[in-house]
Amino acid sequence: MMLLCLIMLFIFFLSGLLVIISVFLTKKKLISREKSSPFECGFDPKSSSRIPFSMRFFLITVIFLVFDVEIILLLPYLMTCSRSTDIFSLVGSVSIIIILLGGMLHEWAQGSLYWMDYKE
Repeated sequence: MMLLCLIMLFIFFLSGLLVIISVFLTKKKLISREKSSPFECGFDPKSSSRIPFSMRFFLITVIFLVFDVEIILLLPYLMTCSRSTDIFSLVGSVSIIIILLGGMLHEWAQGSLYWMDYKE
């Protein structure tokens, strides 16, 4: 079990190191206005090239992805902690669940979880 944890830590730090190295080794691209603007046969576009979408839908999508990834990462941790009788694993798993619940309650209190306007 300890070997598995060491391997996971090694992979985590190795991937972080590779990301940092790639940031320093890649050349930065300067974004120019001409290159990022839409091009229609040499003329300015007649209409907007972007289709607007609801920001509320975008917020719900981001919240779903964040909580989904957290739960996916939490499930294997809970499976390994269920076999352990160590008090630290119990405290760790309960604290993670409390943090997730606190985040969900915060989003609920902010009104971010409502994607429809209810008219009474």
